[in-house]
Amino acid sequence: MPEDVKIKDGVYQIRPAGRHIITIGRDLIKDKYAAIVELVKNAYDADSPTCKVSLLPFKKEVEINGKAKIENGIKIKIQDEGHGMSFETVTDKWMVPSTDDKLNRGISPNGRIMQGKKGIGRYSASMIGDDMVLQTIDQTGDLTTLYLIWDHFEKAKYLSDVDVLIENFKTAKASGTEIVILGDESHLNEWTTKQIQNLKFELKKLIPPKDDDDSLAEKKDDFEIQLEIGDFPFGEGYSNYSEIIEPYPLFDFFDYRISGSVNDKGVASLKFENKRIKNSPVEDLNDFKVLLNIDSEDSIGSGAYCGNVKLDFRVFDRDASSIDGLIERGLKDPATGQYVGRREARIILDKFNGIGVYRNGFRIRPLGDAGFDWLELDNQRVQNPSLKVGSDQVIGFIHIVSEDESGLIEKSARDGLKENAQYAGLMQIAKNVLKELENRRFAYRQSVGLGRNNRDINQRIKVLYNFKDLQENIDKELDALGVEKSKRENINKLISDKEKKNNKIADELEQVIALYQGQATVGKIVNVVLHEGRKPLGYFKNQIPLIQEWSTELGSEFSQELLDKVLNRLSVIGEQGQIFIKLFGKLDPLSAKKRTNKKDFNISQVIENVKDVFLSELNSQNIELNIDCDINLTAFGWKEDFYIVFTNLVDNSLYWFQNVTDRLRKISFKVYEDENDDLLIIEYRDNGPGIEKHLIESEVIFDPEFSNKTGGGTGLGLAISGEAIDRNGGDLKAIYSEEGAFFKVEIKLQ
Repeated sequence: MPEDVKIKDGVYQIRPAGRHIITIGRDLIKDKYAAIVELVKNAYDADSPTCKVSLLPFKKEVEINGKAKIENGIKIKIQDEGHGMSFETVTDKWMVPSTDDKLNRGISPNGRIMQGKKGIGRYSASMIGDDMVLQTIDQTGDLTTLYLIWDHFEKAKYLSDVDVLIENFKTAKASGTEIVILGDESHLNEWTTKQIQNLKFELKKLIPPKDDDDSLAEKKDDFEIQLEIGDFPFGEGYSNYSEIIEPYPLFDFFDYRISGSVNDKGVASLKFENKRIKNSPVEDLNDFKVLLNIDSEDSIGSGAYCGNVKLDFRVFDRDASSIDGLIERGLKDPATGQYVGRREARIILDKFNGIGVYRNGFRIRPLGDAGFDWLELDNQRVQNPSLKVGSDQVIGFIHIVSEDESGLIEKSARDGLKENAQYAGLMQIAKNVLKELENRRFAYRQSVGLGRNNRDINQRIKVLYNFKDLQENIDKELDALGVEKSKRENINKLISDKEKKNNKIADELEQVIALYQGQATVGKIVNVVLHEGRKPLGYFKNQIPLIQEWSTELGSEFSQELLDKVLNRLSVIGEQGQIFIKLFGKLDPLSAKKRTNKKDFNISQVIENVKDVFLSELNSQNIELNIDCDINLTAFGWKEDFYIVFTNLVDNSLYWFQNVTDRLRKISFKVYEDENDDLLIIEYRDNGPGIEKHLIESEVIFDPEFSNKTGGGTGLGLAISGEAIDRNGGDLKAIYSEEGAFFKVEIKLQ
């Protein structure tokens, strides 16, 4: 093959196309509101005390078929009273796309933290007009003007082909900058009444509401945004209109609130309020750790702490009685200040919900837009509607620190934050803090009968088929009618026979439920089997083709060495097969299709079997499991139910142990007879993070659907366990301990 022959060589430069400016401006920015917001932020960076946004009528001469015609257009002005720019700043920095000037400076001359650091925000003006005029005066009286026609960039082959007129003068006028964007009739027609309202909404939400607790918001210099609308037919109330933009006031008439801070190590200092309870005290939740990435299947993935975070979440119940409660407490429309009715209250909550993220006092769009569920709250609520709150139930504010401190990077398109590990961490922090509110809200609603109560299903079945009340009521009616007792025997017998028949059905239902609950617990064991079964399965996959190949060779020519290889591999396959047999044996106690009768069983053996189920994971996580139980001790009941209980308890401990790294992790079973109370006691403990006292006192942890796991568990484990012990005539109790989780099973001795 002949050698390559060089034809040309040289050094070349990348030459941006003319429309590059359009690409990083109009094509990158989400909408015209974002473009205006970018220019408002530039006014803030210029240390201006004000920024005036004006939408004004404009007559523009256009040429149609060679004839000049006057057409209506729009003039958008952004004015500030900041320090302005010198001629050199305009030519050497403003005219340089993606300049790192603000990034390097970081702080404005008057100490404001710079908002614009990408060096492209000014080019977003191409979205809202055809031409742009810049007039800026610096503090020395240096006046610089610049004129851009965006269409020239669209048509130019290279960016360097576009000439931009820049002139410089001396003036006695005060410093500041004015940007004028001129648009034709098509741009004018984009501004309807609805669009003006949207612009107001965006400007109002740009700045977080003021709060009496200044610690929850970034302190920011006074910066006033003014909106001016000229003589336009925008609809009633918007022609010749002006307004000083104020942030929407905080909703003080929430049902529940959690607020405070989480530091860069995940340690939280929070407080919780429940306004559903009149004059209820504020509950301090201090110095607990907000854990990240403890659920590998969480859709938001692995997270990293993202610097100091301040949070304020206000949650509303949206059922009719709760809406009425908000109205009674004085809910007003934040825009008009007027008291509202039920329909208006729902509209307000539909419009103003969302959890906004703010940095240096300005919101990062679209985080906080109503309907933009960046925390995936609605998906979790669908899975667990009783416990979780949806995105339309929360009005929230999160304040984050700078990009350098937090690792939270704004996208160039100004459409949120880059989805890196710190962003995943921010999501997890926000969801974990909200989870603390959800737990307390759930417990309260259950206690006052506002939630669905599915607890004690066994007891509810028994009550359903208990005819004692019916018998007593019929006896009263027969007494009132004067029916002799001797004539009531047939009636009483009919009721008694029906009760016996229905009680038999109740027993059958109880056993079917027990069977299903056992199969629900099998799912946890299946995960163990699948995990531990991968290794032998991989061995089979790799070795069987080799054995087949060697067998073929042996068929054509005998070789003792080859035969020994085959026999050796078959022996190992047999050993790996025994692992599979043992793994599937772990499913046996709960895989029965029919429940047996109650009988005596060895309690120690059941615990040993459960330990064996999780042995591989216990070893891999270096968790010590101790059993203190007489090997001859027996209990009377359904062995499968105790297997369910112990499996769920150990599975929960393994989950919560994932973030315990500062001590040797331990699980213990202690079984003994209390002859004074005629009880068999089984104590289960671990030295993990434990269970919060209020969750134990409310017994909410035994409610179906309740789960304290990040990302949401099934909420069935402890509920199923409680019912399993109840079927055996005992109690499963959670006991508060500062040293970890502590459960006690009490069964009457036979």
